[in-house]
Amino acid sequence: MRRSFAPSQKGKGSPSQTPNASTAIKPFSSPLTISVKRTKDSSNDNPKAKLRRPVASIDKENKEIVYVSNHEELIQKLSKPFLCPIPNYEGLQTTKNLGIRRAQPKRALYDPNMPNALVLYTPPVQTQHDKLKNDKDVRVHVVVDPALGNILRPHQREGVKFMYDCVTGIQIPDSYGCIMADEMGLGKTLQCITLLWTLVRQGPEAKPTINKGIIVCPSSLVKNWFNEINKWLNGRLPALMIDGGPEVKKKVTQFMQGQGRMAIPVLIISYETFRMQATILHSSEIGLVLCDEGHRLKNCENQTYRALMGLNAKRRVLLSGTPIQNDLLEYFSLIHFVNEGLLGTSSEFKKKYENIILRGQDSTATPAERSKAVEKITELTNIVNKCLIRRTSALLTKYLPVKFEMIVICQLTPYQKQLYLNYVNSEAIKRSIVDSESGDRHTGGTSSLASITTLKKLCNHPDLILDKILEGGEGFEKSKNILPPQKGETDVRPELSSKMLVLDCFLADLKANYNDKVVIVSNWTQTLDLFEKLWRRRGYQYVRLDGTMTIKKRAKIVENFNNPESKDFIFMLSSKAGGCGLNLIGANRLIMYDPDWNPANDDQAMARVWRDGQQKPCYIYRFLSAGTIEEKIFQRQAHKKALSSTIVDMNEETARHFSVAELRDLFRLENTEADTHTKLKCKNCLNKIPIKNPPEEADCTSDLSQWYHCWDKKGLADSVLKQIWDMCQYISFVFHQKSAKQEIQKVVKSYDEEENDPDYEEHDDSDYSN
Repeated sequence: MRRSFAPSQKGKGSPSQTPNASTAIKPFSSPLTISVKRTKDSSNDNPKAKLRRPVASIDKENKEIVYVSNHEELIQKLSKPFLCPIPNYEGLQTTKNLGIRRAQPKRALYDPNMPNALVLYTPPVQTQHDKLKNDKDVRVHVVVDPALGNILRPHQREGVKFMYDCVTGIQIPDSYGCIMADEMGLGKTLQCITLLWTLVRQGPEAKPTINKGIIVCPSSLVKNWFNEINKWLNGRLPALMIDGGPEVKKKVTQFMQGQGRMAIPVLIISYETFRMQATILHSSEIGLVLCDEGHRLKNCENQTYRALMGLNAKRRVLLSGTPIQNDLLEYFSLIHFVNEGLLGTSSEFKKKYENIILRGQDSTATPAERSKAVEKITELTNIVNKCLIRRTSALLTKYLPVKFEMIVICQLTPYQKQLYLNYVNSEAIKRSIVDSESGDRHTGGTSSLASITTLKKLCNHPDLILDKILEGGEGFEKSKNILPPQKGETDVRPELSSKMLVLDCFLADLKANYNDKVVIVSNWTQTLDLFEKLWRRRGYQYVRLDGTMTIKKRAKIVENFNNPESKDFIFMLSSKAGGCGLNLIGANRLIMYDPDWNPANDDQAMARVWRDGQQKPCYIYRFLSAGTIEEKIFQRQAHKKALSSTIVDMNEETARHFSVAELRDLFRLENTEADTHTKLKCKNCLNKIPIKNPPEEADCTSDLSQWYHCWDKKGLADSVLKQIWDMCQYISFVFHQKSAKQEIQKVVKSYDEEENDPDYEEHDDSDYSN
C-alpha cells in the first residue's frame, strides 16, 4: 500500500527520514528564474519572440532578480521611417488603385459623424428593408475631405456648401451655376479647390460627380492656381497647366481625349489660350468650369464670352470680387453666363430692371421713382441671391490686424495749376469737348479721351507730358516757359508735382523712423520710370513689377520681397499688370498714386497687403489732386460703388451724392480744398471743424460721409502723415477710416509716473468737491 507524503503519514521508514540532499524539499522559486528545458529553442530564429518575451536573470553576488527589458529597442525600431528598399523609387501621385474592384456596399468616402465634418449632402433616411429592395438606388453622404474641411474658416465652409448646392441643382432646379462674389482676401480660391476636389472624388451615388474640370483665369494667375492646388492637396489632384508655349494644341487634345483612371482631371488655362483652342475644348462634355476674375465676361458680345458659352458644361462657377463695375448690363452678363435665361434676354432685363433702378439711383430722383427702384431692387436680389454669394472684407477683421484707409487730397503746385488752366481753357480742348458732345469725330481736333489722359498725367507729374509742353502742342501753346529748365535726362524734380513731393517726404520719414516696407501702385509705367530716377537719387532699394516681367520672375521677386530678411524697401507695381492675385504681405503700407476709371482695378490693387499672413497694422493711402479730373474719376468710382452696394450688398440706404450731370463735368478745375467733400454736402463739418464723429459701426466699406474728415493733422490716425503735413504744405484734406473697432485699454498711471510725465498737467479738482 502506497503511503501519502503528508507529515501525519510519515513513518520511520519513509524516504523523508533519509538525509539525502537529492530528495530534500527545495524552497519555492519563481518560474521566471528557472530555465525551462525545451526540445527546440526557437528564440533565435523568431525575432518577434524576443520582443514579446521579457528576460530575467539572477545576480549571484547580490542574490537579486534582475529584469532586462527590450522596450527601448522596440521604440527605436518604431521611430525609424519606412524606407523603400528599391533605390530612387517614387510612388504614383494618384490615389486611384489598379486591379479588380470587388462588389461591396455603398458607403461615404469620409465618415459624416467625425468631429468638424463638413457634410455637403445628406441622403434621405431609408429602412434596411428599403435598402434591400433598392440596393442600386442607395445614396450616401458627401463629406469634404477632412484635410481641407479642418482648415476652412466658418464663412468658407458656408461658401463651399452654397456652391455645391448650386452646381448640383439643389438651390435652383434645372440651373447649375453660381457666382462666388466674395471680396478680396476671403479665400475664394481655397473654396473652389475644395468644391472641385469633392466633385472629382465623390457624389451621392458613391462615385465621382464629374470626370473633368477646367479652370479659366488670367495668364498671370495660371501658375498661381497650379501652386494653390498642390499646396492644399499635396499632388493628390493632378492638373495640367497651359498658358501658351509649344504643343498647346496637342496638350489640349490629350486632355479632352483622356479617359479612365489615369486621365488628368483638371485643366488650368488662360482666357486667351482658351479662346484660341475653343474648337477642341467644345468637342466633348466638361463636368465643371471655373472662371476666375469673372468680371472679364461682362460683355456678352466679345469672343471670349462666346467661346465659354459654347462650352458643353452645365456646371459653371464664376469668381469675381466686383460683379458690378460699371453698369447693370454687365451684371446681367455674368448671371446669364452661369444660369442662362434666369433673367430673360438683355433687352427684357434692361426694360424690366436696369432703367428703373438707375433712375431711382440718381440724386435728382423723385420719391416715387426711388420707391419704384427699391421695389425692383428687392425683386432682382431675391432672384439673383439664389445663385450668388457675397461676403465683405469685414469678416477679415477677425483674422487680420487693423487696417487704416486714407484718401489724401493734395493741392496742385503753381506750375501744375497754370499748366492745367491753360490746357482746359485752350481752344483746341473746347472744340474737342463740343465735338464729342455733338458726336462729330471728323474735325481733326484732340479727342476727349486723349485730353483726359493728358490731364491725368499732368496731375502725376508735368515731366510725363514734357515733350508736348516744350513743343507747344495742342492745348499747351501758352505753356512753353512755365516750367524751369531741366538739368539733364536723369534729373527728377519732385517739387513740380504736389503728389510726388508728398510721396518723397512720406518715404523719407518712413525710412528714417520705421521698419516698414511700402507698395506703390500706378496705372502708368512712365510714372514708375520717374519713380526709379528718384529712388536712385535717394538710395532706396526697390523692385518693380510691370507687364514686361515674365510669370516665373514675378513669383521670385514677390517671394524675395516678402522675406523679412530682404532689404528691399519699395515694391513698385503696375496696376494693369499685377493688380490681382499677388500676395505682398512683406509690406504693410500701400500707396495708390493715381485712380482708375474702374473701381475694381483700384480695389484689387489696394488688397495686396491686407491679406492672410499679414502681422502688422496696414495703412492704405490714395493720393488725389484737389479739384482736378482725379477727384472727378474718384467721384465716378463712388457712384459705381453705390450701385454695387445697392444691388450686390443689398444696402438700400446707400447715399446718392452725385448726379449724372455733375459726373460729366470733367474738364473744370474746381477752386476748392476738396471737391469730393463739397459734393458730399457734409453735415458733420462746420467751418472746417468736425462737429460729429462717424457712427461706431462704420468702417472702410462705409460711405464717405461716415468717414473721419480732417482739415488739419490733429485727428489723423497715421503718425507718418501727421509728421509731414506741415512740412510738405500741399495736403489740404484727408478722409480716413479703419477696418474694425479697436478696443483701447485705459492705462492708469501711478503717482510717480504722473510726476515724471512731461505731458501730464495738474488739474484743479475744486469744482468737483462737495
